[in-house]
Amino acid sequence: MSITLQHISKQFGAFKALDDINLDIPEGELVALLGPSGCGKTTLLRIIAGLEQADQGDVFLKGDNVTDQPVKNRRIGFVFQHYALFRHMTVFDNIAFGLRVKPRKERPGEAQIKDKVHALLQLVQLDWLHDRFPDQLSGGQRQRIALARALAVEPSVLLLDEPFGALDASVRKDLRLWLRHLHHELNVTSIFVTHDQEEAMEVASQIVVLNHGKIEQKGTPSEIYDQPQSDFVSRFIGQTNVFHIEGDEQHWLKSTGIIVDEPKGTVAHVRPHNIDVEKVTDATNSRVFLKDWQHLGGTIRLELNRDGHNGSGSTIYAEMPNEQFRELALHKGDRVALRIKHAHWFN
Repeated sequence: MSITLQHISKQFGAFKALDDINLDIPEGELVALLGPSGCGKTTLLRIIAGLEQADQGDVFLKGDNVTDQPVKNRRIGFVFQHYALFRHMTVFDNIAFGLRVKPRKERPGEAQIKDKVHALLQLVQLDWLHDRFPDQLSGGQRQRIALARALAVEPSVLLLDEPFGALDASVRKDLRLWLRHLHHELNVTSIFVTHDQEEAMEVASQIVVLNHGKIEQKGTPSEIYDQPQSDFVSRFIGQTNVFHIEGDEQHWLKSTGIIVDEPKGTVAHVRPHNIDVEKVTDATNSRVFLKDWQHLGGTIRLELNRDGHNGSGSTIYAEMPNEQFRELALHKGDRVALRIKHAHWFN
C-alpha cells in the first residue's frame, strides 16, 4: 500500500514538531525515518498510524484520504520499541490476540488462528517458544514476537518505532539483517524510525532524513551518503571533515600543501576515505602529524592533527585499507602529506 503525506504540520505548545511535511512512499518500500532526537520522527509515524492527529495536512493510504479515519480502519501494524507484549499471555496467545478481538463476522475460527500463528512463528523462527511467556524470552526474541503479532492481522502498512533501540549491539545487527530479508519475503510497505544512521543505511531501501520537523533529504542509502544535499545531512550521515575555503583556513590549507578540488563553494565537506595520506620523511615539509589510529576491521581510521590548532576542528580524519597502513609503516607522531580526492561543497 502506498503512503502519501500532504502538508503535515504538528505543534505541541510552542514546539513545532512537524513543519509542512510532504512525502510519497511507494508500495513495498522499506523506509527509514532518520534524524536526531526531537526531529519529529515518531510524531510523523504516529500520525500515519492514526495514534496522533495532525494540526493540518492529509494522510493518504493507497490514494484514499484516511486523515479522519480511526486506527482500527487503517489496517496498520505497529511495533513499539519496548515490545508491549502481554506478560500474562503465552507467545502463542500474544500473536493470536489481534485475530481473536476482530469483529465476529471477520474473526477466523480457532483452527485457522492456530495455523496462522504457527506459520508466523515459523516465519520469525521461534515456533519452539510458542508456550513460553514474554518474561522467559530474550530481548531479541520478544521483538520478533512483537513483529509477528503485528503481522497476524495482515496489515497493509507496517510501522516500527525504534524497534531495536532497547537491544544490545550484537542482537541489533542480527535483527537488522533478519528484518531486511523478512521484508523482501513479505513485501509489506514498512516504515521504521531510528536515530542510528548505520541501522538506516543497512536496512532501508529509502531514507528520509528529518531535522527540526522538516525533511532535509530523501533518497537511497547511497544517494544520502554520496550526494548529501545540505550541510546537516553531510555531517549527520557518516563522518566528515569540514574545511572553510576562505580566510585563515584557506591560508592554512595552502601552506600545508593540502590540495582540494577547484572550490565550488565556501565550505568543503570531505569524507575520511576521500583523503589520500603519504608519509613525509622530511618533517619540515608538513604541518600535519599522526596523533592516533583506530582499527576498524578491514579499515584503519587515522586521527591527524594540525600544527598550531587545538580544540574543535583541529583534527582531520582519514581512512585507508589495512594493507596500505602496514605498507606505509606509520607511527604516532609521523608527519604526513594529504591530498583530497573529492569534496562536497556548501556555502
